[in-house]
Amino acid sequence: MTQTQAPALTLDELSSLSQEAFTERLGDVFEHSPWIAKNAWQARPFASVQALHNAMTQVVEQAAGEKKLALISAHPELAGKEAASGTLTMASTDEQRGAGLDQCSAEELQRLRQLNATYRKRFGFPFVVAVKGLSRYQIMDAIESRLRNDRDTELAACLREIGKIARFRLDSLLGGETA
Repeated sequence: MTQTQAPALTLDELSSLSQEAFTERLGDVFEHSPWIAKNAWQARPFASVQALHNAMTQVVEQAAGEKKLALISAHPELAGKEAASGTLTMASTDEQRGAGLDQCSAEELQRLRQLNATYRKRFGFPFVVAVKGLSRYQIMDAIESRLRNDRDTELAACLREIGKIARFRLDSLLGGETA
């Protein structure tokens, strides 16, 4: 069962899960990185969604540089080959669809793919942004703007955006509990 199809859990129910079940349930909150949920389990019980999110982002912050880079690299390119082949996670598919990336014209798709390629060549990892609430035009503008940054600034920007994505996913998974 994918995270978006699973029935909502309460924080108490989530906090009472075994480490294995907790990891299974939250393993894709951070894209293809179940190690974050596995390590955040230690911080139970969670008094709020914010406390859970903080525990998970603290795991990321404390991770070694190569783990952080692997986390960023686990994210698909926006409207990239995974989207074209239908191999995105359910959450990524929904997020990209919500931003209208599935409705790009041929010219927009070409521009977005060129920006993705330029970004990856410059920084060595995919462009990551929390697309919720953004249009495809805002996303393309953001890539262009962030191409002016240095690599360290971009690593930090990607990790911040990944944190935002995780929070949106937690809110969805926990049935809108936002405390």
